[in-house]
Amino acid sequence: MQILPYGSWPSPIDAALTAANDGKPEFVGFVGDEVWWTAPRPAEGGRRTLVRREADGTESVLPAPWNVRTRVIEYGGRPWDGAPRDGEPLLVFVNFADQRLYRYEPGGEPRPLTPVSAVGGGLRWADPRVLVERGEVWCVLEEFTGEGPTDVRRVLAAVPLDGSAAEDRGAVRELTDDRHRFVTGARLSPDGRRAAWVAWDHPRMPWDGTELLVAEVDADGGFGAPRTVAGGAEESIVQAEWAADGSLLHVSDRSGWWNLYRDGRPLCPREEEFGGALWRVGLRWFAPLECGLIAVLHGRGGVVLGILDPETGEIVDVPGPWSEFDATLAVHGDRVAAVAAGPHSSYEVVELDTRTGHARVIGAAHRDAVDPAYHPRPEARTFTGPDGRDVHAHVYPPRNPECAAPEGELPPYVIWAHGGPTGRTPLVLDLEIAYFTSRGIGVAEVEYGGSTGYGREYRNRLRGQWGVVDVEDCATVALALAEEGAADRARLAVRGGSAGGWTAAASLAGTDVYACATIIYPVLDLTGWASGETHDFESRYLETLVGPLAEVPDRYAERSPVEHADRITAPFLLLQGLDDVICPPVQCERLLARLAGRDVPHAYLAFEGEGHGFRQAGTLVRALEAELSLYAQVFGLKPAGALPTLELGT
Repeated sequence: MQILPYGSWPSPIDAALTAANDGKPEFVGFVGDEVWWTAPRPAEGGRRTLVRREADGTESVLPAPWNVRTRVIEYGGRPWDGAPRDGEPLLVFVNFADQRLYRYEPGGEPRPLTPVSAVGGGLRWADPRVLVERGEVWCVLEEFTGEGPTDVRRVLAAVPLDGSAAEDRGAVRELTDDRHRFVTGARLSPDGRRAAWVAWDHPRMPWDGTELLVAEVDADGGFGAPRTVAGGAEESIVQAEWAADGSLLHVSDRSGWWNLYRDGRPLCPREEEFGGALWRVGLRWFAPLECGLIAVLHGRGGVVLGILDPETGEIVDVPGPWSEFDATLAVHGDRVAAVAAGPHSSYEVVELDTRTGHARVIGAAHRDAVDPAYHPRPEARTFTGPDGRDVHAHVYPPRNPECAAPEGELPPYVIWAHGGPTGRTPLVLDLEIAYFTSRGIGVAEVEYGGSTGYGREYRNRLRGQWGVVDVEDCATVALALAEEGAADRARLAVRGGSAGGWTAAASLAGTDVYACATIIYPVLDLTGWASGETHDFESRYLETLVGPLAEVPDRYAERSPVEHADRITAPFLLLQGLDDVICPPVQCERLLARLAGRDVPHAYLAFEGEGHGFRQAGTLVRALEAELSLYAQVFGLKPAGALPTLELGT
């Protein structure tokens, strides 16, 4: 055991290893008896590929440059679907580069099914459902009608499988009108006579209020007039599916918690979440089996997989090392496919046999890249914030099997604020966190008020309070760790991306808690962001988080870090993707202009080819090493090994 100062511990977890393990499998599905999913390829430009599980192992079926990813609502959603045809898989997928929908049969070449539009963001597709018997793919169509980010309409559409719409927009059959701004994909009832989907409109976000719509489907596949069967301005319905008996299942938070309902009646009322924030079209928290049982994701904070008996309301949870399941489920017969992880394992593709209760890993199996003794041991904790409110957090103390700090030294800590802000952080193995903890730098992820996973009341704490409650809750955790002797009060940092970047910047401008910050593709100017500088999906999000701009313009100015650059005195690192249309570079550039000549040490790294969320291995390495260099300079650390020095200018 070496006695070395915190931050100087040698670690086998370098930035390249962290980048190589970035991302997770997503959007599982069955194609006949086979399980398929999308998988990340950070070393191949950050693209995503399709992977199939066969009897003798897994196979990546689409080579570069194919990139299976949709840009619908910019955050995307389910980009593929498949079905057996003449005993062979028939796949459809969205290719990121041109956003066209393609047909693919293994052994052949992908063929386009949809045309290209030169208007604005063009045509985009999400949440496809292959209906072989109808010769169509039913999906969400996002169609830009002008050059502005909000010049857009969304409808449910049917795309011919024969390729006749590849050059002909008119061959795409619209199933609904565009009366609603946002829609999820349609779900067809077992008898084929009804379709159900979720819709909502500005200024609501899907976690505020949505409607569950049902329409009759005629013999030619046309939709009748839709009727609202559940939901409203203060009820969030995030998923709907038909059971095998023709009953309609949906997840609603009408009780204050996202719970599961059948034809309007609760199946298992609990103060737990059976759903989450609908950031991407096609997320799935439950899946009905043919036998009548229902696979459900549920929990408070963390989310586990269970099998619900709708007649008794009892749930049997799946045994195994997994404490967190992603919002993707697929079922086939008695089998359930899911994506799961735990505090000591990364995300894996898991299959459950509901007859035996046996679960096994079938893809993306976790393998320890280093000795797991270098992995952190997280602690789920609840702190007491202002007015006695609970503040949930995951605390990751420094951990290295070969090193300890000198007696009496306290470790530096970085407070991580998650994105969203209506979101949460799963308690799973993350090598990005281990990169710091194995070097002697603690990390604490804060589930500040407004986070999901703890009911609607906790989520609604941020209404009108963005830039207040999130900042206070992060400070609560940071100061509590210092006061209890777990962290060095003089060596606290704050870090976040997107909405978390906002919280980090607002914390520098509004508190003296932190010695420095890492601010990643942030919101920095509320007035600009609400006046055309972001995409359609979140273009009116601030009306809930802050208030209507026309009614409270002073509040927008008072809370925006760009308006208070004079209050920022601590060093910071600003990281930005130049292709980001959600939090565009102009937000960072505006802050930097206000800071010019003020002698605040800072660095700005902008990355070509990156959008909202870094995906390329080179970017991930550069960003992580720059962040460590910032902490080394500010905290007086001497990291072991070679580390490029981040130049802090003024």
